[in-house]
Amino acid sequence: MTDGKMFFKKMNLSDLQCNPFDMIGKTWYLLTSGTPEDYNTMTASWGAMGEMWGAPSFHCVVRTNRYTLNYLDQNELFSATFFDPGYKPALQFCGTHSGKDCDKAQRTGLQPVLLEGTTSFAQARRVLICRKRYTAMLQPEGFLEPETYEKWYGKDPMHREFVGEVLAYYERMH
Repeated sequence: MTDGKMFFKKMNLSDLQCNPFDMIGKTWYLLTSGTPEDYNTMTASWGAMGEMWGAPSFHCVVRTNRYTLNYLDQNELFSATFFDPGYKPALQFCGTHSGKDCDKAQRTGLQPVLLEGTTSFAQARRVLICRKRYTAMLQPEGFLEPETYEKWYGKDPMHREFVGEVLAYYERMH
């Protein structure tokens, strides 16, 4: 198991300079939970960052049929790992293949590392380490626009939301 601190510098969260709409929605990220010996990761492009319950928070959603959901349920910590654009093919692979069926890191060349008690990847540009604070299923009756529900859940399983307190923020050392 490789210690991720040899690849990253711990930063103050107040120094994070980013456009979350690009960072989450366009560049994507890997949502990962577990130890480097037993973890799963998935590509995500939905989420939010902000203040919740007096703490910096990261919000993400996971469909109920995703293998990663089991890892998020079983572990207190998760990472949101962001990459430079050149890693888009690796993220594409991690979003279209299940960790039940293959070793995503081996297939993509990503190197899992231990960072603050959970798994991230050595090639990342930045990493948020989060502690779960809340989880709940999205509910059909909560949608105020039926067309939104139908578009995203008419044929696909619902998402479960996770709100994590951001415990640490790391940037890759150059």
